[in-house]
Amino acid sequence: MDQASETPVVETERTGPAPAPDRTSRSAALIATAVALPVTLLVGVLAFANLAPDDSAAPPAPSPSSPQPQSTVPVEMAAPALAERPATVCRALLSQLPASIRGLSQRPVSAGPEQNAAYGDPAVTVACGGTEPEVAPTDHLNMVNSVCWYATEQADATELTTLDREVAVTVRVPHFYGEGLQWVAPIATTIVASIRSADPMPSGCSS
Repeated sequence: MDQASETPVVETERTGPAPAPDRTSRSAALIATAVALPVTLLVGVLAFANLAPDDSAAPPAPSPSSPQPQSTVPVEMAAPALAERPATVCRALLSQLPASIRGLSQRPVSAGPEQNAAYGDPAVTVACGGTEPEVAPTDHLNMVNSVCWYATEQADATELTTLDREVAVTVRVPHFYGEGLQWVAPIATTIVASIRSADPMPSGCSS
């Protein structure tokens, strides 16, 4: 009788529940998450603060030509006595001057409203009936809107006086407003309509 073959015995590995995670590793993960969250929030807040506009920045300074509150106190101006013809011419000029120039409203004057006008604060002034300045042949003259002007620089203003009119007109422009010639353009238009030109035209101011 043959001896029966032996059946090999296979040992099966016993399976059971997975080992519980290491308590130390889990605690470390929780701590890392707790630290990372506030850091992320802080970075976001700082980034938003850098992108937000700075409300503390000073507002831009108003330009001279922008509307601004101005004084209603009469502007101090001299009013010398005028002969009959200059007085008539100046009244015609003053009656036709615009109510505002480059955004500056007309305001009262202390004397001679029939020959003086003022605009804005500080005031741009218009004086009719004064004396023409002495001009040398080499002096620089300016033609603005068909009116010949001679400019003289004062400590705080530019004075521009007509040289080609029957009656002289002087416009005083504070340096606050920049280039004086740009302010006489609208006044020159009224001068052409109100005051006759005088011959001869100054040689340095031909059109």
